[in-house]
Amino acid sequence: MSILANRINKSVLKERLKQESLKRKTVSFYRYVKIENPQALRDELFILWSGLNCLGRIYIAQEGINAQMSIPETSWDAFVDSLYSRNAFKAIPFKHAVDGNGKSFYKLMIKVKTRIVSDGITDPDFDASKTGAYLNAEDFNTALNESGTIVVDMRNHYESEVGRFEGAFCPDADTFREELPMVIEHLKGKESQKILMYCTGGIRCEKASAYLRYKGFTSVYHLQGGIIQYAREIREKQLESKFKGLNFVFDERLGERVTNDVISHCHQCGTACDTHVNCKNDDCHLLFIQCATCATTMEGCCTEACKQIIHLPFEEQKKLRRGRVKNGPECLAVYKSRLRPKLKPK
Repeated sequence: MSILANRINKSVLKERLKQESLKRKTVSFYRYVKIENPQALRDELFILWSGLNCLGRIYIAQEGINAQMSIPETSWDAFVDSLYSRNAFKAIPFKHAVDGNGKSFYKLMIKVKTRIVSDGITDPDFDASKTGAYLNAEDFNTALNESGTIVVDMRNHYESEVGRFEGAFCPDADTFREELPMVIEHLKGKESQKILMYCTGGIRCEKASAYLRYKGFTSVYHLQGGIIQYAREIREKQLESKFKGLNFVFDERLGERVTNDVISHCHQCGTACDTHVNCKNDDCHLLFIQCATCATTMEGCCTEACKQIIHLPFEEQKKLRRGRVKNGPECLAVYKSRLRPKLKPK
């Protein structure tokens, strides 16, 4: 494993980011492309981007790159040059965040993975390059109104819970690899109908649309640039947003506001709310929706048990952590039975 990594405590890094005065851009990008030596590329990019004060989460695999990053505006041109100078990433398209101040990540993390998106596909004959057709925001809106069109959300349940396209099928899944077979099962017998797919930035639909085509679906389309690009296009072109609510993002913000609709509820009291938080008990860190009132009452925790733990001395908390994993069975049991409402596929 590479020794090139940021080892500074996260609380220190978060405070540094909070006090930082420079302006940043939050962007995401991906590309499926053959990478011969992912580890070597990972180390090279870590050195380059650390020097440019770039932050973010980047996955590199032999099948390509998947990145969400925060770039100082003063380093933007140098960052783009560092990426575009490589043939594999030349002219790679960026998806720019629609809100926030760019303070979306507190450190730079680049990991080498087996896949840039874990899909569970083992069939050697599957070709991920044979994707469905792209649709921009305007064409996607038009297609949504066509009779017989089926819309599929290729994100996890906690993402679609706070925001989704009207009438979309939202699988009750925790991971993308769980989702694929659910979608195939849901669409069984509808192989000739028009299928519209969408996700956060496009990368999951890139592979999912190819997989549907491989499974015999003949009319498969996906939203180009995902919800991130869609949100920008509807604002720039003053289009009606068919997406309602919040676009969940995997950084410190945990969401980008697309419309003012609040379609989800606090997992603890049921009040209309779409604010995701992580349980303040570091041994739990469960992701759930919590309103401001419950955040105060529960002190940012998901259960009374976690609330009690955060008041224990640090050494006592360490003893409790031994032999346990985050999101342990106690919290998950409560979450699945009481906190988390089941999404009903439409």
